[in-house]
Amino acid sequence: MHISRRLLALAIASAPLASLPCVAMAEESSLGTPSGTVTMKFKSLDIGVGHTWGTGKLVYGHHTYRFKVEGGSLAAVGYANIKGSGTVYNLHSVKDFEGSYAAVNGDVTAGTGIGAVLLNNPAGVRIRLDTSSSGGRLAAAAQGMKITFTHK
Repeated sequence: MHISRRLLALAIASAPLASLPCVAMAEESSLGTPSGTVTMKFKSLDIGVGHTWGTGKLVYGHHTYRFKVEGGSLAAVGYANIKGSGTVYNLHSVKDFEGSYAAVNGDVTAGTGIGAVLLNNPAGVRIRLDTSSSGGRLAAAAQGMKITFTHK
């Protein structure tokens, strides 16, 4: 039986992907206690130092809270529209959600792309956000965001 070189190369290249669900579950358990969910829509414009802005919704304790996002990044270039949804961890009081978040991540968007980011704030709140983006952007550095409720 002959196995084509392309098929063999594809099998070897995709073998690490088979373990991704297990890795994702291990990550989930190490983030803390799930407390709520979040959705965000934001844009990023970068020329070396970048600017990010947008809006989002937090669902926590059977209530929906709207917020705005502002921030920036270092060592990035391009423009992207980004949508994200995810889980909020370790949120014990809604007031702990507001504030500054930090993330170290990298992403490449050429047309459309998908990714994930983990945001942390000083109150111990973590947001694991799965993202989809469109545009053209390359980023490989620290990123910061400030979340502020729009109506309290």
